Formats: sequence, C-alpha cells, structure tokens
Amino acid sequence: MSDLSAFPITKRWPAQHPDRIQLYSLPTPNGVKVSIMLEETGLAYEPHLIDIGKNETWGPEFLSLNPNGKIPAIIDPDGPGGKPLGLFESGAILLYLAEKTGKFLPADAAARYETIQWVFFQMAAIGPMFGQVGFFHKFAGREIEDKRPLERYRGESKRLLGVLETRLEGRDWLMGADYTIADIATLGWVRNLVGFYGAGELVDYASLKRVPAWLERGLARPAVQRGLEIPKRG
Repeated sequence: MSDLSAFPITKRWPAQHPDRIQLYSLPTPNGVKVSIMLEETGLAYEPHLIDIGKNETWGPEFLSLNPNGKIPAIIDPDGPGGKPLGLFESGAILLYLAEKTGKFLPADAAARYETIQWVFFQMAAIGPMFGQVGFFHKFAGREIEDKRPLERYRGESKRLLGVLETRLEGRDWLMGADYTIADIATLGWVRNLVGFYGAGELVDYASLKRVPAWLERGLARPAVQRGLEIPKRG
C-alpha cells in the first residue's frame, strides 16, 4: 500500500486506491488532456473532481500540490525511483506519462522533439488564445462594449487554426501517421472553441477542411470519448 500522507491534498481528497495515480481535475480543455492520456495508456488511476466554481483550487490543500492554483495535477505513487511524485501543468504531465509508458511520444530523438514542439505550441498559443475567445465571446467579457479585445483574440485564434490546417496537409495526425501527445493536448481545445464556446462562426471554422476531419478522427477514439467525461461532474 502506497503512503501518500506527505501530500496534504490527500487529506481534502482522500485516496481510496493510493497505489493508483491520483488525478485532481475537471473536464475542461486542460483537464481532459490528462484524463484522455490516462485512458489511452491504460494506467490505473483514481480521479478526484476539483470544483473550480467553488474555488477549490485556491484552498491550501490544492495549493500544496499546485501553487499556481490550476487543474489538472497528479500524484504518481510509483514515480521515479519508486517514490511518489506530484506534478502540475498539463503539458508536463503529458510528457511524464508518455515517458513513463513509452506511448504516444516517438522514440526517435528528432521526432520526439518535433512532437514536443507541437505540445508547446498548444500550451503557449492555442490554449491561451482560444481561452480568451471563450471569455470575450461567451462569458463575462462579452458585456464589454469595446470589442477590440475580442477582435484581437478572434483574429489570432483564426490564424492559429490556419497553422493547424497547414500542418495537417497530408497528415492524419499532427505528427503524420502516429497519434501522439500533441494531438491529445490540442483536441479538447479545438472541440471547446467550436462547441462549448460556440465560436465556430466567429473564427470561420467552416472554411477549414483538415482540422475538422482531424478533430472528428480524434473524437472517434474510445479513450478520448471516455476521457472527455472524467472526472464525472456532480
């Protein structure tokens, strides 16, 4: 039986199965990256729903694992050297799980770094820009009379979709024939932009061909379908 008592977060969200990876998350575009990856790899894990609507990420227990107060985060009881490891930042978690399992990250060094660059592209560009579109188009920001912020993020998101569209020419996945953590990182954000945010028309999504086909391929994967719903909302 693994001892996770050194992690204060387990006092707020106790581990029923401390020998499994503990996932602290919510099915948002960032959160589902990790739940999809866990489903794809088949690693045993225990999900804990973190309600950001109740500011649960800002309590001392969650902050003890992620001082930045954002989901997702994990504890792996069987980390490097067999010792428990806590991690936050979805991109870092994807890399860790890929290296732990040897899945969804090429072994070839050049292809490996090419994959990582597309993960970083999602982290640095896709996520922040699409998230701002969501704020200014769907949430509180839509009440702001000055529409220049929305136009700024709309234009940049449209450009980023164009980058994906170009990348996917002649490719089923971002790395070609192989589905990788680059796809896992990006799928939920594109889905959210045109789905939950309702911004498809805003960014002229219908003019794209390869990105919608790629998204459809990704959403058809059983592990993706499961991961999009984990942790279950109450």
